[in-house]
Amino acid sequence: KLAEPVVKKEVEEEAPQGLFNKLIDIISGCFQPILGPLCAAGIIKGLNALLVFILGSSFNNSGTYMILNAIGDSIFNFLPIILGYTAAKKFNVNVIVGMIIGATLCYPTIQTDTLSAAGKAIGTLPFIGSYYTKFIGIPFVSGNYTSTVVPVICIVALAAQIQKIAKKFVPEMLQNFFVPFFVLIISLPIGLLVIGPVVSLLTTVLSNMFAGLYAFSPIVTAFVIGALWQCLVIFGLHWALVPMAMVNIGNLGYDTILPGMLGTTFAATGVLAAMYLKLKDENKKALAIPGVISAFCGVTEPAIYGFLLPEKTPFVFS
Repeated sequence: KLAEPVVKKEVEEEAPQGLFNKLIDIISGCFQPILGPLCAAGIIKGLNALLVFILGSSFNNSGTYMILNAIGDSIFNFLPIILGYTAAKKFNVNVIVGMIIGATLCYPTIQTDTLSAAGKAIGTLPFIGSYYTKFIGIPFVSGNYTSTVVPVICIVALAAQIQKIAKKFVPEMLQNFFVPFFVLIISLPIGLLVIGPVVSLLTTVLSNMFAGLYAFSPIVTAFVIGALWQCLVIFGLHWALVPMAMVNIGNLGYDTILPGMLGTTFAATGVLAAMYLKLKDENKKALAIPGVISAFCGVTEPAIYGFLLPEKTPFVFS
C-alpha cells in the first residue's frame, strides 16, 4: 500500500481579538520595522542636546548643530511618509502608494501654518475651525500633519478597501496605472477633508481641556499629563500640549506643563532596562539597549511601540 502523501498545513497567525487588541496590532505592526532607526534618531537628538549643554547656547547657531538636528529630526518630521510605507505593507496596499499618501500629508502648501501665513481664513465651520481654501467647493480644514501618526494609518486603511474594489472593476491590463489612480484620487480627498479635521478636532479639544485644567491647578495638570502621556504619544496627540508649553516659555521663560511627562518618560526607561534583563529573545534584547538610550534622551517612541505597547502589562504599570 502506497503511503499517503504528507500534506503540509500552513499555520496562520491568529488575528487579534477585540478592538483594543486589533488597534495595538496595527500600530505595533506599523512601527516595528522602524524601531531601529527611531532609536538611532533619538540617540542623535540626545547627543545634540548634550553638545548644547557642554558647549553652550552658541552651539545652537552652528552648522554642526543644524546638520545633527536635521539627521535626528528627519524621521519624526517626515513620519507620515515612513508610516505610509509600513502601513501599506500592513494593509496590503501598494507601498509606493502608501508613501505618496504620507508625502501628500507632509506637502508644505497644505499645512495650516503655510495657509494661515498666506492669507486670512475665508470661513469657519462649527466645532472644527477655520478654513483657508476649498476642494471642489467643499471647505478644506487643513492641519499640520508632519510628525503625525493617526491620519496616515487611517487613510492607508481606507486606501486598502478602495484598492480591493478598484481591482474588481479595472481590467487586469490597466491595473498598474488605474488602481493607484482611483486609490489616490478617492482616499486622499476623503482623508484630508474628513479624517484630518477629525484628528485636528481631537487635538483642539485636548488642548482646550488641558488649558482649562492648567488654569484650575498646574499641579493637577502635571499629574494628569504624566498619567496620560504614553497614550497621547501613541496617537500623536501629545502635540496638543506643545503650543501651550511654547507660550509659557515665551511669556515666562520656563514651562510647567511638559515637565509632567518626565516621570512617565523615565519610568518607561526603567521598564525597558528591566525588560532587557528579563527577556530571553536575543533580538529584542539587542533592541532594548538602544531603546533605553533613546528614552533616556527623551525619545520614548521606540520603547512604547516596540516593547510597552505590544506587551500591554508593563505599559500599564509604567
